[in-house]
Amino acid sequence: MAGLEKGNVVIGQSGGPTCVINQSLVGAVKQLKKYPEIGKILGAIHGVKGILEDNFIDLKELDDELLEKIAKTPSSALGSVRMKPKKDDVIKMFEIMKKNDVKYFFYIGGNDTAETAHIVNEISNEVNYPLKAFHIPKTIDNDLLINDHTPGFGSAAKFITHAFAGDNLDNRSLPGIKVNIIMGRHAGFLTASSIMARKHENDGPHLIYVPEVPFSVEKFVKDVKEVYDRLGRCVIAVAEGVSDKDGFPVLQKEILIPSPVKVIDEDGTPLMKSHEVDSHGNVQLSGSGALGDYLAGVIKEQLGAKRVRADTLGYLQRSFLGCVSEVDSREARLVGEKIVEYAADGKEGGSVAIIRKDSPEYEIDTIFTPLSTVAKHTKHLDSKYILDGKDIDPSFIDYVKPLIGDIPEIGIIEDSRI
Repeated sequence: MAGLEKGNVVIGQSGGPTCVINQSLVGAVKQLKKYPEIGKILGAIHGVKGILEDNFIDLKELDDELLEKIAKTPSSALGSVRMKPKKDDVIKMFEIMKKNDVKYFFYIGGNDTAETAHIVNEISNEVNYPLKAFHIPKTIDNDLLINDHTPGFGSAAKFITHAFAGDNLDNRSLPGIKVNIIMGRHAGFLTASSIMARKHENDGPHLIYVPEVPFSVEKFVKDVKEVYDRLGRCVIAVAEGVSDKDGFPVLQKEILIPSPVKVIDEDGTPLMKSHEVDSHGNVQLSGSGALGDYLAGVIKEQLGAKRVRADTLGYLQRSFLGCVSEVDSREARLVGEKIVEYAADGKEGGSVAIIRKDSPEYEIDTIFTPLSTVAKHTKHLDSKYILDGKDIDPSFIDYVKPLIGDIPEIGIIEDSRI
């Protein structure tokens, strides 16, 4: 093992929190503690924002008992941020890192976080600043390229499974039409995971809509009517990012901006001039019940159904304490440890990716991959899993079940009157 260069380390967290992001943090910190070359392990408060403000806490001073408690606690222990640094910001970051004798930068997050690490790495090479930047994967959206799946997804998918299993029972007791909105801007993995709630014949969700296929309100109403006429009830899973055939999110086009002005982001993503976006160009879709209320209203108006309800699962999906997947937790710790090992082996900057082995039992491995391969761009749900734009193929269960783990047994009275 080559070892690490003598100096200090900065580690930060970015983007949406997850149930297991602190496992990655603690995995990296405890692995770094093994190297005598490393002096301080500086936790950046609120990511790159904290670096720019010279706002750090030395994580090396925290004892192992506290670190393990932090590891098992959801959300970002260091605080998070959504900030894409400009070149001037990065140069200022280098000045602060130089003052703190920082030789390594580890950043935990999704594809936007990987983009930030890539920007920092590229500018360090451009200006010949001696810093190595590394990315540690996390995202409940499960949309990082190269990775089979990402830490954070399994626990969020477990929450979705439990939520829909319970909601289906509620809907069975008091029949009606129920719409649930799930996180997922461009990728439908989390919404597709709702299929795991189906345990008995005619269990919901009866319809599942993901962002990978165009969403038609007219077809949606027709699909709902078919299920409702057949079963007398209908439970529906809808990704927050479902969009029309032109790429406009329904939430924006139909609700927030009646007459949208089309703007194209660098990667071809349609944006709206008059709606909130972050520094990475992401339009805010979460944190509003508008899409669910809109779809429920359309159903009421066009089908005349009396009992129509909608919920937006919102930010609860990210850090729900009662639905942490053991596999997810273990793998999140692993990628934190592995990235430090890759750095110690002399890697110049990159990310660690989870690869699923082709074996009868669920097994994974990790690989080192350049930052450019995971930065910014989105992995999408494979079309083989999408059925007629309104359902998910049961084969998806084989993919997601090992990441979630067991869910409670559900017993029902089989009787046509219920």
